[in-house]
Amino acid sequence: MTYAEELSSLLQLEHKPVGIRYTNSPTLPAFEAPMSEPTLDGRSGTVAASCVFWVQDGAFSTAAPDHGNCSVGNYVHGFVEASEIMDKADVGALLDVGWVTEAAFAGVAKTDRPASHIEYAPATTMSDADIVLVQLNAKQMMELADAVDGLEMSGKPQCQIVPLAREHGQVTVSFGCALSRQRTGMSENDLTCAIPADQLEGIVVRLRDVCKADHAVEGYAVADAARF
Repeated sequence: MTYAEELSSLLQLEHKPVGIRYTNSPTLPAFEAPMSEPTLDGRSGTVAASCVFWVQDGAFSTAAPDHGNCSVGNYVHGFVEASEIMDKADVGALLDVGWVTEAAFAGVAKTDRPASHIEYAPATTMSDADIVLVQLNAKQMMELADAVDGLEMSGKPQCQIVPLAREHGQVTVSFGCALSRQRTGMSENDLTCAIPADQLEGIVVRLRDVCKADHAVEGYAVADAARF
C-alpha cells in the first residue's frame, strides 16, 4: 500500500488524493479538451480554471494555454506575471465587486519555480509528485491537523495552496473560495489541503496513531453517553 492509499484509508476520503507535478519534461499524455473561444480580452483555456484540473479523472499533462481562461490561476501557477493580467476582464470583475482588492491580490502566493508543464494524476500512481492535494470534510481535517506540525490556513484564491505547499514546504488548508467552488462543483462541506509530497510519509505515520486514538475516544464517548 502506498502512503497516498493509506492516507485515503485512514481518513476514509471520498475523493482520491491528486498528485501534482511541475515539470519541463512531461511524461503524461496531454490533457484532451478543445480550447475555448477567446474572450474579448484574449483569455482562453481547455477548462474554466486551473483548479478544475483537480477534479478531472485520469493522468495528464497541462501547458500554459490550458490554464489561460482564469487569470488568477494562470498567475498563481507561474505562467504569467501580475502585470499581464491586471487588465483582464475576469480580474476586473473580482475587483469591481470587492471580492478582492489590489492590495490583497499583491499578497497572493505564486510559484517561484515555474515550469513549462503541470501534470496531474492519482497520487497513488504518481511517485514523483511535488504536491498531494486532498479534499477533506471537517472530521477528516480534525484528524489530519493532529498529524501535522505547523498546519497553515489559507483563504482566497483557493489555488494558492499549491505554491504555498510547493515553494514554502507548508501543509496548507484552504477554506475554499466562491469562484473555485462554483467552477469545480466542490461540496460546500469540504476543504482542500495541499501536502508537500516529501512530507506525506511522516504525516501518515503520525496519522496512524491519531486515528487509533480517536477511534478509542469515540468508543469511550459512546459508552459514556449510555449513562444518560
